[in-house]
Amino acid sequence: MPFSFKPDHVFDDYSSVTPELLRSMGVKLLLTDLDYTLAPKRQSEPDEALLKWTAQLKESGIALAILSNNRSSERVERFCSGLGIFYVGHAGKPSVRGFTEAMRRCGVTAAETAMLGDKLLTDTLGAKRSGILMLMVEPKGGPVGAWNRILHALQEPFKRVSGHDARSRK
Repeated sequence: MPFSFKPDHVFDDYSSVTPELLRSMGVKLLLTDLDYTLAPKRQSEPDEALLKWTAQLKESGIALAILSNNRSSERVERFCSGLGIFYVGHAGKPSVRGFTEAMRRCGVTAAETAMLGDKLLTDTLGAKRSGILMLMVEPKGGPVGAWNRILHALQEPFKRVSGHDARSRK
């Protein structure tokens, strides 16, 4: 099982991850974190931009699912309901269990799957351990609280050595 904190690609925001880009990479299933990846943690429902992006993925034949470590499923359920997608809760990232369950549910392989997230210790490490492509984004709404500011600052060197850093502020 590979052990790496190096994301494959880094973007400013989820909206930079287009259906065309995913198709060019052979992705059929995009797993994504919720908090700080698709929306700030305080946002309880998807906004119009996220609904539009989700619709574009669906129209392109790319499945989307949330892989969440949230302790309470209430917010994740409400969010996923608004998007019309499924989720794997209590995923235990960086464990491979949640990744494997989502891929099994969609009938895809690791080579056909990508993970979109904002954290090295959960999203990136879990994706790498699962053998899937890792797409990292800057935290939506910015890191909140001292711990998240420190954590995101510590992640920067790993982002800078990714294969493809597409952020506008380098």
